[in-house]
Amino acid sequence: MNTKLTAWKKDLNNKEICVVGIGISHLPLITYLAQQGARVTACDRKSKAELGETATQLQNMGVSLHLGENYLSNLSGELIFKTPGLRPDVPALVAAMEQGIPVTTEMDVFMELCPAHITAVTGSDGKTTTTTLIYQLLSAAGFTTHVGGNIGKPLLPAIDTIQSEDRVVLELSSFQLQTMTKSPQTAVVTNISPNHLDYHTDYQEYIEAKKNIFMHQNPIDLAILNLDNEVTRSFIPELKGDCITFSRQQQADICLQGTEIVYGNKSILDTRQIRIPGNHNIENYMAAIGAVYPMVEEKQIQHCGSTFGGVAHRIEFVRELNGVRYYNSSIDSSPNRTKNTLSVFSQPVVLIAGGKDKGIPYDELGPAIRDHVKTLILIGATADVISKVAAQFAPNVPIIYADTYEQAVQTAKEQATQSDVVLLSNASTSFDMFRNFEERGNLFKELVNRL
Repeated sequence: MNTKLTAWKKDLNNKEICVVGIGISHLPLITYLAQQGARVTACDRKSKAELGETATQLQNMGVSLHLGENYLSNLSGELIFKTPGLRPDVPALVAAMEQGIPVTTEMDVFMELCPAHITAVTGSDGKTTTTTLIYQLLSAAGFTTHVGGNIGKPLLPAIDTIQSEDRVVLELSSFQLQTMTKSPQTAVVTNISPNHLDYHTDYQEYIEAKKNIFMHQNPIDLAILNLDNEVTRSFIPELKGDCITFSRQQQADICLQGTEIVYGNKSILDTRQIRIPGNHNIENYMAAIGAVYPMVEEKQIQHCGSTFGGVAHRIEFVRELNGVRYYNSSIDSSPNRTKNTLSVFSQPVVLIAGGKDKGIPYDELGPAIRDHVKTLILIGATADVISKVAAQFAPNVPIIYADTYEQAVQTAKEQATQSDVVLLSNASTSFDMFRNFEERGNLFKELVNRL
């Protein structure tokens, strides 16, 4: 019996709780809190008209709404849940904390109450694929496995269904980690490079947020770190528990011998069996193996390698038309991700890129454009900055601007010839034109399938 959870649920009855942010991840939380008898106020910048049916549903549950531009004014209650994308030092939250109101997040509370072993994954790239691999592998080994955090469903509203013998796998962003005071039993860091500098004050703050995935571990806990990444390698002296290192380029606990991924002296997986392309996915498999082996047997890992086709919007094959293969990698919201995606292809690439700026430099994208891109099609807020980098490093690559995705896809079709690749890999977030990268990728797939 989860006595912590029982006590927490009992405490919710008639408690005045403020939830800041009425997004997809918070709706189940608001519903759960209301069902436990809490008096919930939900705050959001959107108007009642913009929320539409959601506003009506919440009010029918007895939830009070505080909406519009001043949604953060006069925050009150006995507990505040903030959305991860809202910095903890915004004046409204600071003022609430000064009044003695605790501020937390859905993930902070879940980490505290979860009765099962938690494996959590963070990093600048590869989080979702690695998290999904761990989930698939643990499920194949017979564990009842729950996945959440940045992917899947919010887990706090489902915590009543999680048993102590289950396994939980979380993908955690720097936003979620920044306020965490509890770490998972198994922490995986795929890599660290500059990212989300439009949110964090600087790169060091971003790194410090990522560290929370292991900073509160116990001596019996485990961290899996990428030895090839300078930042993750620097974490090793700060670890509280055991460490497993992985490397594609040097000797490590998990490393390459020829085409074989080897753990210790044991061959676990031949990289030629891995269905999803790219060296970065070899690293993702290494990280996942570190988290699950020997609970998961080699044959189960090998079966996953040969059957797992990847996660939507991550170098996702869409179709082949007139000898041209179309790929959707809308998840690529940073220059580093686009650089890694481009490195997968030996064929000439017609690249569609551009979106909202995250405040990070784009210089590293230049050599990748020079080496892989046949034609560059730019759209969105970062089109000009990417164009300048391309002109500097790849002056012979034609650059074409598009105003709409319909125009971008049609232009790509006209520019590509047999054996080329058309790739959506934006090197920028989607928020200049879309609600999220999924919406952007789905539109691209729809337009490609209409050609």
